[in-house]
Amino acid sequence: MSSSDRSDLHTMQASRYEQLVQAVVDYAIYMLDPEGYVVSWNAGAQRIKGWRADEVIGQHFSVFFTDEDRAEGRPTFLLQRALNTGVAQDEGWRVRKDGTRFWALAALDVIRTPAGEIIGLAKITRDITDRREAAQQLDAMRAQLFQAQKLEALGQLTGGMAHDFNNVLTIIIGSAKLALNSKDPQRSQRLLEHILDAGERGTQMTQQLLSFARHKALKQGRVQLSTLIESIRMLLAHALPQGVELQVQLEEGLQDLGVDGGQLQMVLLNLILNARDAVENEGVIRLQGSNCLLDGEVDDLHGAFVRLDVSDDGRGIEPSVLPRIFEPFFTTKAFGQGTGLGLSQVYGFTRQSNGAVCVASVPGEGTCMTLYLPVFTPVITLLD
Repeated sequence: MSSSDRSDLHTMQASRYEQLVQAVVDYAIYMLDPEGYVVSWNAGAQRIKGWRADEVIGQHFSVFFTDEDRAEGRPTFLLQRALNTGVAQDEGWRVRKDGTRFWALAALDVIRTPAGEIIGLAKITRDITDRREAAQQLDAMRAQLFQAQKLEALGQLTGGMAHDFNNVLTIIIGSAKLALNSKDPQRSQRLLEHILDAGERGTQMTQQLLSFARHKALKQGRVQLSTLIESIRMLLAHALPQGVELQVQLEEGLQDLGVDGGQLQMVLLNLILNARDAVENEGVIRLQGSNCLLDGEVDDLHGAFVRLDVSDDGRGIEPSVLPRIFEPFFTTKAFGQGTGLGLSQVYGFTRQSNGAVCVASVPGEGTCMTLYLPVFTPVITLLD
């Protein structure tokens, strides 16, 4: 092939590439020179950002950023990062020609000559405003579901606590009446001490309920399992019948979890209350925790995890029902005794936490729910 033919082929390929780029309308694709000035503009860029090519070519790409980002030097920061490392990615608000904002997912890639000289940068931007709003709506729905599940569990817990509150009030009222009629200062002092002790117990129970019921922002953090389980045991002490025993066995040296503590508390309460219903007021519920390393054998998970088993010796789950237990609103309980959201919330929590949940059950012998949750990994910040 002659040099003339190669030149014609190169020109034809460049023309086809230009046609391809111009045909893309879902992405803004354009080029910047090394100083950040626009040198090309495709149809997708005009559709998303609102500028025509003749209006924007020659302008600095910082014109697409908000006033706040420009004041903070974000365009310069991204440009320098791309020039230094070869690529820079960003997600945030961008501005159209008419001044309206959209949420953008953007990437900057350095373009070099065969000799390695930087000749410009390829800029690709996508409008993901709808996706961001949908994600925010989903997060809001999850938060509402989480709070609804807390209120349902709270209803079960308060039923058991009502008896304890009556006992506390009986002590307070009875001791107060006796103190009013007593002529013995020492006896009056003892009765007042009984009233104080009973009042403090009532306050402690109230604080447990309030801390559990209060709506809090959901966020991942470091969770010490032994401390979280102790708070659960204090709540369950009033919800488990006398014939149901909760046994907790945590492996020595159990690692901390990197999850949302409030959601995990809700999940464990759901599983234990389900186990309580399965043993029908008499049996043993076991909560066991151990460290484990996974290499893809459970839902293709790899790395360090904590395994939590909640097992019971109750009636078990029928094989025909087992595949559906994590479906929202599916329940085998009588009307008014459950929403069918508990196990779907358990499943959603483990997936959002980059973990997994498994179930093993034999009718007439019991059920074991197993959670695999990631261990806490501290974030290491490198200082210049």
